[in-house]
Amino acid sequence: MSPPIESHSESDSARFKRQAAEHAVEAIQPGMVVGLGSGSTAAFVVRRLAELRTEGRLRDVVGVPTSRATEALALSLGVPLTTLEERPVLDLAIDGADEVDPRLGLIKGGGGALLREKIVAQASRRLLIVVDEAKLSPRLGTRWPVPVDVLPFGWRSQVLFLEGLGARVTRREGPDGSPFLTDQGHFVLDCAWGPLDAPEALAERLAARAGLVEHGLFLGLTSELVVAGTRGIEVRRPG
Repeated sequence: MSPPIESHSESDSARFKRQAAEHAVEAIQPGMVVGLGSGSTAAFVVRRLAELRTEGRLRDVVGVPTSRATEALALSLGVPLTTLEERPVLDLAIDGADEVDPRLGLIKGGGGALLREKIVAQASRRLLIVVDEAKLSPRLGTRWPVPVDVLPFGWRSQVLFLEGLGARVTRREGPDGSPFLTDQGHFVLDCAWGPLDAPEALAERLAARAGLVEHGLFLGLTSELVVAGTRGIEVRRPG
């Protein structure tokens, strides 16, 4: 399953992501420890946080990055970082998503950082998800496959297992055609089930399988969703 075609031009999509990210950053208070997500939307969060530090408003905020790419960006902009070993409970995490359903369930992992993203999300008191309106979907799986982080050892047996659950499975590749590797050195299997009637049940099946390190279904974790689009900024909460 290929990534979806955006309904807006690239410039509009980027503008909406930036607007949503900057709105979400307003939730950061002085002294907080903040989880910093991965991907293009999260990059806007890091850049805005760096701007506010430069202005002297959030100098004592520290971040926990969910990927090496986010870590490198934050350090290049002077955002101080810590680790979950040093600060195991985070005040807030801000991240993007590939697809969001009406109950604020998510598919994440388009960039391959789903394992660290979920660890950080679960370690946070609040999870703010930032998206442009093109990411909204009536049912998870309508527009995106579910990424599954797997150990390279025995990965073909995992493909057979996932196909047995009805998925069309593609091992993610890098630009040179070699297997895409996560920051942990794992493979990612993109699993296209189509629209999911029971994502919770699927998540349980995936979580019970040895060798499947993590899956991209983020269910029951979102505290707030910030959506930007043609009608401006909208904030949604569960329930």
